[in-house]
Amino acid sequence: MRLVLASASPARLKTLRAAGLDPEVQVSGVDESQVTETNPATLATELATRKARTVAAGLEDAWVVGCDSVLEIDGQVHGKPGDPEAARRRWHAMRGRSGVLHTGHCVIDTGTGREVVRAARTVVRFAAVTDAEIDAYVTTGEPLEVAGAFIDGVEGDPHTVVGISLPLLRRMLAELGVRWTDLWAPAVVGASEGD
Repeated sequence: MRLVLASASPARLKTLRAAGLDPEVQVSGVDESQVTETNPATLATELATRKARTVAAGLEDAWVVGCDSVLEIDGQVHGKPGDPEAARRRWHAMRGRSGVLHTGHCVIDTGTGREVVRAARTVVRFAAVTDAEIDAYVTTGEPLEVAGAFIDGVEGDPHTVVGISLPLLRRMLAELGVRWTDLWAPAVVGASEGD
């Protein structure tokens, strides 16, 4: 069976590859605006589940992993800013504060139809950046899709900040009877044998 990541996120793919896995990538195309859930953890798992189910529907003999992250500040859900001015306002509101990043995970075994759904939670402390730093960052275009820079620290699994918790994913796969080491790419196995 093969491992399939139902996400276009380069950060998620890079994190999995750094852990020795080499998943296929199939983007779900799920319209996130159609989900109206207001609880951040529930919203994250609902989006992750929809992405995984959409990709899993067209596959046989695969483990499909769907993920989605939602930022919560002061009890409010914050999605992707979408345009530079919204990103600028968001960073002015976030700087020097903390938020909770909820990352939903859904793993589906297409062979059996079983699925496991969980959420990870990490507190993110944002740096007290200047207006000039915010303007420079917004100019890069990155904060239109993610809140990835200017983080002073995290409380929880640091991988959750890039959108996938490796410890949680390992436990979820184990619930489906999959050993993490069985998913290692051949290069990882060869490297460990040659040491």
